[in-house]
Amino acid sequence: MKKFETINRGFNSVFVPKKLSIGIAIPIENNMMEPIASMKDHVERAQLVEELGFKALWVRDIPFFVPSFGDAGQVYEPFSYLSYLSGHTKDIALGIASIALPLHHPAHIAKAAATVDQLSDGRFIMGIASGDRQVEYPAMNINHENRGQLFRESFNYIRESAKSFPKLNTETYGNLDGSIDLIPKPNGKKIPMLLTGSSRQSLEWNATHSDGWMNYPMGNYKQEMTIKEWREIVEKEHDYDKPYMQSLFIDLHGDDNFLPQPIPLGFRIGANHLISYLKLMQDIGVNHIALVLRFNNNDVIDTLQNISKKILPHFI
Repeated sequence: MKKFETINRGFNSVFVPKKLSIGIAIPIENNMMEPIASMKDHVERAQLVEELGFKALWVRDIPFFVPSFGDAGQVYEPFSYLSYLSGHTKDIALGIASIALPLHHPAHIAKAAATVDQLSDGRFIMGIASGDRQVEYPAMNINHENRGQLFRESFNYIRESAKSFPKLNTETYGNLDGSIDLIPKPNGKKIPMLLTGSSRQSLEWNATHSDGWMNYPMGNYKQEMTIKEWREIVEKEHDYDKPYMQSLFIDLHGDDNFLPQPIPLGFRIGANHLISYLKLMQDIGVNHIALVLRFNNNDVIDTLQNISKKILPHFI
């Protein structure tokens, strides 16, 4: 069995070959009826998630509130917020799922990412994406149609910035001639970057360049075949494996035997059936699932405690 690459503390605690770990997306509240989360008791809830044994906390990059999308995420700017949370937690991984690379200059991303990684003692994981909210592009005077190319240029810039006095020429983001350096450097040898969805890249580019893959829930068979195809390419390109993760919206029902009912990007489901689903995901190669509680009808604290008591013991 091939191991995953050793990158930093967060990456290697969350991702273990042939195993599934579970994290929680922020905001940790039911804001189904309110697109802008209250962020009530957000630090205490993040600390509780760590205390209960979840492996990661995840935030999103949403520069603008777009009412038609109906969700403003955790409201706060992701790097600043994770730096704040790093001072209020000890071991839990801190991740962005995901930063829209074309909407930011890569020098700013590289410096902010390395800062969070240093302040958290190597607990930072960065999902990367091309961005799915088209309206944000004209707001920043960025060409939406070029986002695939911009994504690749930004990715390469961030990678090179982890090196000492990097050298790089880009069409969009400027040139690095080796006479200046970008500090701080990541806690490990690089920032772990997991590609989200397709980000307008080929599966081959993803398998070759990314440190892992973040994807969305899909049918079980399609999920299995997608992971299999991707890992076959990874195996050809590298002497180590790469992790696969996904999000999952859940409404944990009070009846542990409640049969799954579909909700957007997930299920209303009882604990026993959720365990079965998660075990299936583990068997087909999913290494981490970030649970989203936005549509959860029961008290969020009770739900976290129930997941910790009934579900986490079945997984790492």
